Order: sequence, then C-alpha cells, then structure tokens
Amino acid sequence: QVQLVESGGGLVQAGGSLRLSCAASGRAFSQYDMGWFRQAPGKEREFVAAISWSGGHTYYTNSVKGRFTISRDNAKNMVYLQMDSLKPEDTADYYCAAGRGTIVFPRTSTSSYNYWGQGTQVTVSS
Repeated sequence: QVQLVESGGGLVQAGGSLRLSCAASGRAFSQYDMGWFRQAPGKEREFVAAISWSGGHTYYTNSVKGRFTISRDNAKNMVYLQMDSLKPEDTADYYCAAGRGTIVFPRTSTSSYNYWGQGTQVTVSS
C-alpha cells in the first residue's frame, strides 16, 4: 500500500511559479507510475502529467506542455510538479496518484491509479 501527501500549493500571480511535492510512503514506491491530476470547482478531475516508475518517461496534457515539469526521486520517495508561467485557468486542487499493474504508460485516466493523496490547492490570480 502507498500513502501520498501533497504540499506546495498556494496563491500566486499569473506568470508566477509553484513547485508541488508529493511524499510517498511504502517500500514499493519505485514500482509505481506516478501522476498529477487537478480538479477545479464544479469540474471533473483531469489529468495533468505522468511519469513512469523509472522516471524515464513523462507525459503531459496539452494545456501544460512547456510550462509544467514532472519529476521523481525514488531514493526519497518523492514526486514533484514544477509549474511555471501559471495562468488563472490552472487554478484547481492538485492531486498526486500512484498506479501499478498491466496498464501501459502513460496512465491518463483516474481509474488507472490505485492510490491518491488528499490534494493541495493552487490559486492563480490575474
């Protein structure tokens, strides 16, 4: 089992940056693909970025390509989401997720992840 705790959210002006962190517990962390999702008020949870278990592959939704960077440190059981050039439409609760199994990378659906964090709020003001 994997437990996930996100941090690093906050209020930032448009054009600014934030770095989200996700701390994972569990000895099998390095076997999990990891993902970031976000959910704005009144909207469904949507995929943002994913990274393979080794860190060798990454994948992004089109709206964040070139602005966000996902990374991981398996020695520290950490996953990060560096968010640059933030826009007001990036405002949402951001969730970290862990997935393992037969699904081929990239995992972009919520159903392809086994464990979720509690979320961290990101607000981008215009």
